[in-house]
Parts: sequence; C-alpha cells; structure tokens
Amino acid sequence: MFLVCRGCQLAANSYSCLFFHSYISYMEAGNQTGILEFILLGISEDPELQPLIFGLFLSMYLVTVLGNLLIILAITSYSHLHTPMYFFLSNLSLVDISFSTAIVPKMLMSIHTENKSISYMDCLTQVYFSMFFPILDTLLLTVMAYDRFVAICHPLHYMVIMNPRLCGLLVFITWFIAVMTSLLHILLMMHLTFCRDLEVPHFFCELTQILRLSCSDTFLNSTLIYFMTGVLGVFPLIGILFSYSQIASSIRKMSSSGGRQKHFPPVGLISQSFLYFMGQV
Repeated sequence: MFLVCRGCQLAANSYSCLFFHSYISYMEAGNQTGILEFILLGISEDPELQPLIFGLFLSMYLVTVLGNLLIILAITSYSHLHTPMYFFLSNLSLVDISFSTAIVPKMLMSIHTENKSISYMDCLTQVYFSMFFPILDTLLLTVMAYDRFVAICHPLHYMVIMNPRLCGLLVFITWFIAVMTSLLHILLMMHLTFCRDLEVPHFFCELTQILRLSCSDTFLNSTLIYFMTGVLGVFPLIGILFSYSQIASSIRKMSSSGGRQKHFPPVGLISQSFLYFMGQV
C-alpha cells in the first residue's frame, strides 16, 4: 500500500511539473520585460578555481544521488521496511535527489562550457524548484517527527493511527502545500519588469536575488516571502520540537533500559535527517 501511494505521488509530481512548464511557457510569451537571459556569476570568477569547484560539486552531487538512491532501493526491496517511517524517509530521499538535480547539473554545465547565461524560463524554473523542494523537505521532516511521536508515545494505537490512508494523505498535503506556495511566488514574479544589470551573484536563480534585479515594486513579493517563511518555517519547527520533547519525556519514563535502546535508532535516524537538512539550508 505504501509503495502504491508513493507511485501515485510520483505521478502527481510529474503532472504538476508538466503543468508548471506549460504555464511558464505561456506567461513567458506574454511577458513584456524583454528579458531573454540572466547571468549567473557563480561562487568565484577565478579561472584557476573552476576545476576545483567543478570537482567538489560533482562529487557532492554524486554522493547525494547515489546515497539517496540506495536508501530508496533498500526500502523498496525489503518488505519489513514497508512501514510509515521508511515510507516518509523514501519520499525525503526522493526530494533530496530532485533538489540537487534541479540546481547542480546546470551549474556544472556552466562551469564546463564557460557559459554563465540562463534563459528566463530556466531561471523561473530554478526559482520554483529552489522553493518547492526545501518547503517539501521541511514539511516531510515535520510529518516524520509526528510519526515517531505516535510510535513512541502511543505505541498501542500506532498502526491504527498511522494507517496507509493517513500516510498517503499526509504526503499528499505536504506536496500540495509546496506546489501551491511555490507557484504563488512564481505568479507574482511573472508580473515584474527587469531593467537593471541582470547579473545574479549566485550559482543558481534564487528568489530574493532575482527580486533585487527588478525595477518594479516588489513589496507584495517580499511580504509573501516573510509571511510564508514564518508560517512554513516557524510552525513546522515548533511541531518538530514539541514531538521530540514528548518523545524524550516518554523515553525517560520507560523503566527498562532495553525499551529505551529500542527507540534510539529510529529517533536518531530522523534527527540525523533533520540536521542534514538544516546543514543544506
């Protein structure tokens, strides 16, 4: 059941990506800014450092992709891992692969070809996914913390509460929120005009950097950024901290050391995923 839900989620993601690209193409045709491309300045303009930067990012990208692919393969291959926790973890691994793929290959290609330009549509696509995947990461980590909270604090009702239907619904909600939030930012961004030097001091198109290049009023864009950062940053963090505080309290109350040690590995796994994500941010 969990694998079926994951397959449906992948299909929904593919459809949303197709819709996004189609909509971007339509809006680009009607955009009056005359923008054809942006220039990504990258990390450094020193020619001697480019091979080092290329090798470093290529290595990190390969490690990220291969490591997460191994996690997904292990979860799908072993039936005893078909549990809610590993279902959410496989989604998190998929998001990490997608996030890296949306940013790093373009950067590596720019270094290899020494061409730092990126088209208007490709830049909007990068902006979209650079918001979409971090939001999704945050929400999935919140869901995983809730899963561990139910497993440790309400173990007798765990399988009843965290049933396949609820797990699929939670993942769907996280993807829906991420899609709609990112799309809202893009819709507002499409109405901006750009009349300055279109050099982006970054190795990918990041929303705040692009807004600085606009000569339109970006008050609404900035307000939305602050509001959504507060809602999608503070509330998930509060949920994660609350879940772990309740988990720690429940573990302390356990009388046997074996019961405590039993819960440390899964909790540690989620904690490492959270710290890894915060390190990426």
